[in-house]
Amino acid sequence: MLTRVKEKFGLVPDWMIADTAYGSGPMLGWLVERKIDPYIPVIDKAGRPDGTWTRTDFDWDAENNQYICPEGHALKQFRRNYSDPNRGPTGKGTARYRALKEVCQVCPSKQKCCPNADARKITREEHEDARQVARDLAKTEEYQTAMKLRKKVEMLFAHLKRILGLSRLRLRGPCGANDEFLLAATAQNLRKLAKIFPASQQTRKA
Repeated sequence: MLTRVKEKFGLVPDWMIADTAYGSGPMLGWLVERKIDPYIPVIDKAGRPDGTWTRTDFDWDAENNQYICPEGHALKQFRRNYSDPNRGPTGKGTARYRALKEVCQVCPSKQKCCPNADARKITREEHEDARQVARDLAKTEEYQTAMKLRKKVEMLFAHLKRILGLSRLRLRGPCGANDEFLLAATAQNLRKLAKIFPASQQTRKA
């Protein structure tokens, strides 16, 4: 949709609001590459059920292409499976980083890091930088404002579907759908106006 709007009208948004379904790495990477700020919750499955350190506990050293663990040890890249970067926003690739076995075996924090493995391994997605951009934006006041705006818009659509019964369009064609939706939106706005400006109560004479 963004591509069609750009081609037809020459418009490119500065930011975009969406729910978690759009928070995948490839989608965030596609937006960041086009300098569109993604106010989108990130799909993150880095959590570990055993309570050990997650990937977010490790510092990323972009200059040396490595992770640094909380104890100060480096995790070097040992495998890379990045796919074709020209395939668009649906691609997916990973790079794997691993610490030295002899370092992890004598580390005092091994039970917090990798109690059931010889050495700690970390997977980094191809669009992890874009995911981090989205995480940083989520800490701003603009993000909170964007989430409130998204909630207001989605509540209007939910009201049309559940209260006004617009679960599906009954008129055919773009013109019919446009007319039906405008009528439903008009009814919705009239309901809102009735709450803002209630009818005056006239006193009746005995």
